[in-house]
Amino acid sequence: MAKICAPGKPRILCLHGFRTSAAILETQIRKWPESILEKLDLVFLDARYPSAGKSSVEGIFDPPYYEWFQFQVHQDHTEYQNYEECIAYIEDFMVQNGPFDGLLGFSQGASLCATLPGMQEEVRHISTFP
Repeated sequence: MAKICAPGKPRILCLHGFRTSAAILETQIRKWPESILEKLDLVFLDARYPSAGKSSVEGIFDPPYYEWFQFQVHQDHTEYQNYEECIAYIEDFMVQNGPFDGLLGFSQGASLCATLPGMQEEVRHISTFP
């Protein structure tokens, strides 16, 4: 976990993309204008699972690489593994390190950012949003 800004600003939990890392997302976001970064408290979290395959950023960014959950695409459906464990991992982090004012995600992390607020009513612990 890494932070860019000082406390007292909107706290945003940042979730990286598939087979990348918190450090990679932080490097990418540091390219944003300082006028934006100085207004936010960004918290970066690595996914629970080490990459189970080749990362598309090998040779661009150094390892280690992580993935939030795994999936297999079949002809008529997609099968997901460790999705519930992934949600529980993020939920636990939010409870222990929150509250957070929002979420920011890239790729696989963005899909989780879209899922988590919708689960607030269903999952009793995801209550760290205002």
